[in-house]
Amino acid sequence: MGTNITGAHSIIFSKDAEADRAFVRDVLGLPHVDVGHGWLIFGLPPAELALHPSETNDGHGFYLMCDDIEAFREELRRRDVETSDVRDEGWGLLTQVPLPGGGRLGVYQPKHVRPPERGEAAPDSVSRRSKNVQPRGVTSYR
Repeated sequence: MGTNITGAHSIIFSKDAEADRAFVRDVLGLPHVDVGHGWLIFGLPPAELALHPSETNDGHGFYLMCDDIEAFREELRRRDVETSDVRDEGWGLLTQVPLPGGGRLGVYQPKHVRPPERGEAAPDSVSRRSKNVQPRGVTSYR
């Protein structure tokens, strides 16, 4: 890789960041560090970046991904968290998770081809092309 990019730092703005941090820590179980005064920074699994056409600049979206959307929803139900119905967006099976601060977090099971992990060789583009995905547009939850 020609640049020194070592990761990504995503931010979710919240009206009740403390409650949302507790939710991500206790319900989603993401690993974290406390950088002082209860300010938690969470570790995330490998990430992707997609650039979509838009009429405006500076719009950003954030989704978590899972291998099995129904198993994910069932795990949250066991923790008394109800998610939205699953929608097939073409590129993935999407649900919304309500956050205590009033926001929603999109979680989806991808149907699109995933890029290689850093350091892995990229397979040829023909074998990486998704043959069954028919995108229906980009959904924004702002």
